[in-house]
Amino acid sequence: MLYYLFDYLDQYDVAGAGLFKYISFRAGVAIIISLVITIVFGGRLIKLLHTMQVSDEVRNLGLAGEEKKHGTPTMGGLIILAAILIPTLLLAKIHNIYIILMLLTTLWMGTIGFIDDYIKVFKRDKGGMRARTKLIGQVGLGLIVGAIMYFHSDIVIREDITGSPNKKIENEQYRFTSTGTGGKKVVVDYRSATTNIPFVKNYQFNYGKVLWFLGKDYYKWAFLIYIPAIIFIVTAVSNAANLTDGIDGLATGTSAIAGTCLGIFAYLSGNAITASYLNIMHLPNSGELVIFSAAFIGACVGFLWYNAYPAQVFMGDTGSLTLGGIIATLAIAVRKELLLPILCGIFVAENASVLLQVSYFKYTKKKFGEGRRIFLMSPLHHHYQKKGIHEAKVVTRFWIVGIMLAVLTFITLKIR
Repeated sequence: MLYYLFDYLDQYDVAGAGLFKYISFRAGVAIIISLVITIVFGGRLIKLLHTMQVSDEVRNLGLAGEEKKHGTPTMGGLIILAAILIPTLLLAKIHNIYIILMLLTTLWMGTIGFIDDYIKVFKRDKGGMRARTKLIGQVGLGLIVGAIMYFHSDIVIREDITGSPNKKIENEQYRFTSTGTGGKKVVVDYRSATTNIPFVKNYQFNYGKVLWFLGKDYYKWAFLIYIPAIIFIVTAVSNAANLTDGIDGLATGTSAIAGTCLGIFAYLSGNAITASYLNIMHLPNSGELVIFSAAFIGACVGFLWYNAYPAQVFMGDTGSLTLGGIIATLAIAVRKELLLPILCGIFVAENASVLLQVSYFKYTKKKFGEGRRIFLMSPLHHHYQKKGIHEAKVVTRFWIVGIMLAVLTFITLKIR
């Protein structure tokens, strides 16, 4: 909203109004506003939650320091939602389809998480929302994200074909604009279900190629593969983030790291010069995602003020499901979803530890009559707690690994 106000004022040469044209300036302001919201109003929210006795019962897992967590308020994810939405609405171009997509994701996943927390806290139902209902909600978001990314006319890939004006582009039936004639620069915008492949240069993966057996017009049916893939990614990452939120500050910190990396990708993909230099897809208008990413980073870092050990508030599913959904959708929007296994390596490890533990336990129980375990406890962070490592040290070490994975993700732009 402020963007449109200052854009109007800039037409009358009001001093300083032109600053709002710059993504870097608006991103910086977004982080500041987000931090102020979480730090200043977070304390007030915690007092309100205490007053309303909004706390989730902590399960007795036999972990050190567990008893101190009883009575800690939950649903702190509400402050994360506010710290993301308010700066974005104030500073981003609201009509931008990428911003609309991220706002939709935030509100959608936040609503699912809020309902889940509400059932646990106020209905005194430890199970919360039924797993099937929650899954339907996640699949619904994935379906919407996939459909928008595939069909919306404003989500395009821009390619400079000056040197080869007759170049055939996959999904050519979607080509709808081109500029330049007579030796001038020729640029083509087109829609396509393609994404960047890590460690591979001059090649992009088109989801439709899985349907190559349908003949030369296979790309017309690419959505049959693309949309289910997006549904899987959104569902998997949001659930993985939810599993990671088991000890103070872990999910929040790792999400901030992932958000920073994806924000950089959004800036590079939205800029024609950097996209050309790095040989990645140029995605017009995706630069606005930097504003959203900045608000996301500020919300996560600011929430750590109260969520770092010893936590004064838990985010609950209101926060964890939202963080996972946002990270998944951001990666999809900038066509870097194939990098998520690296970037979100912590999420992957946490999720894998649970799957391996449960599968191995069932297998050994069936074969030997007694269930056996791979880890002392899952998810993985509890395994290290059981080994006697302090909770704060486990979180810090996971953050360090998360930073290393984010750096590796970033340098894949050159290691090709």
